[in-house]
Amino acid sequence: MDVGVEALKRDPLNAVLTVVEEYEVAEGPLNGLPVAIKDNIVTAGIRTTAASKILENYVPPYDATVITRLKEAGARIVAKTNLDEFAMGSTGENSAFGPTKNPHDPSLVPGGSSSGSAAVVGAGMVPVALGSDTGGSIRLPAAFCNVWGFKPTYGRVSRYGLIAFASSLDVIGPIAGDPDILARVMEVISGPDPADATTLDSPPFSYERSREFSARGRYRVGFVKEHLEIVSDEIREKFLALIDRIGQRGNGVVEVSLRSGKFALPAYYVIATAEASSNLARYDGVRYGVRVDGKDLTDTYVRTRSLFGKEVKRRILVGTFVLSHGYYEAYYLKALKARRLIKEEIASWFKEVDVVLTPTNPTLPPKLGAGFSPVEYYRLDTLTVPFSLAGVPALNVPLGDFVGVQVVAPYEEDERAVGFGMYVSEIL
Repeated sequence: MDVGVEALKRDPLNAVLTVVEEYEVAEGPLNGLPVAIKDNIVTAGIRTTAASKILENYVPPYDATVITRLKEAGARIVAKTNLDEFAMGSTGENSAFGPTKNPHDPSLVPGGSSSGSAAVVGAGMVPVALGSDTGGSIRLPAAFCNVWGFKPTYGRVSRYGLIAFASSLDVIGPIAGDPDILARVMEVISGPDPADATTLDSPPFSYERSREFSARGRYRVGFVKEHLEIVSDEIREKFLALIDRIGQRGNGVVEVSLRSGKFALPAYYVIATAEASSNLARYDGVRYGVRVDGKDLTDTYVRTRSLFGKEVKRRILVGTFVLSHGYYEAYYLKALKARRLIKEEIASWFKEVDVVLTPTNPTLPPKLGAGFSPVEYYRLDTLTVPFSLAGVPALNVPLGDFVGVQVVAPYEEDERAVGFGMYVSEIL
């Protein structure tokens, strides 16, 4: 694998925003492993833009916790990768620095928002990258780029140093070419962090526990019947072929239902935009980031915030609306109630099954510049947002041909999700 500086500089996919040419490598279990980092995770002394003009020249003075842990484990940070601006998008086309291309067909989108991270792994430029996932932003691009991508349990990995989109949903996780490397990186980056009060008081992810689960040999596996009704024929065919193979190995396979799933997408886009509206209020030209001076303070705010891209502006406006007087109860509180229903229904599955499988992507990746409506693009997240709302671990297993399957496990059972993914990789 060519992971040299020149290979990253050549980058025909527009997947890399910054190449890290100088670095010191500590001794540790990752032993010089090259890692690319989504450019919404701060890196001391290395430009971090969130793919936005408003942070175009921002150089953080500190490392995110995950970066500190990677460095201490001996990883090499080699690049910062492209993304949808402030992680808001499902295709990788919303970056202020141009769209990322799919490594297997440059005419297609790579998925978003962790577009660059999935693309550099899919292209073989690096063995592993970090992404962030709010409603599917690791899993969807991993599916579109035929690689592995893991959204951990919310709170299993520190968010300290992640540029916030929706704080009750954002997680950091790995995207890798194989599940073993993914699990090794999870072992390093996970665990409690006093700098992030939302981290769980749980031990770090255990590679050995995931391996033990993968060798168990008999599983009770559920699949979400409602999801098969809304996926394309190609995806349904690949998914059912996998289910048949799992059943032929002597595993129990049963249908599970997600009746509350019809609320997931609207609830997600109410909660996520509301939190984005609050989080992005800090980019005002006063505190940090780019400042565009106007004739007075209000004009300065307007000129500075006009640097946001169209999708970011759209989500800020929607979020501000649902939090406004008279609409808070009608939208935001109802969305929170729907989230609770979804979380409870997903938790109930695991009284009967060990893991649940469902397709990752409802359709194959669209063409770059297809020009769909925002709602059509939002629907790409249909199969991923329920598990973000529930906070449970979900792993994308690549089935090939731009199709992925999610392995979903109970809250805090991250090793179970990855372990079953390892089992699947051995029978594919």
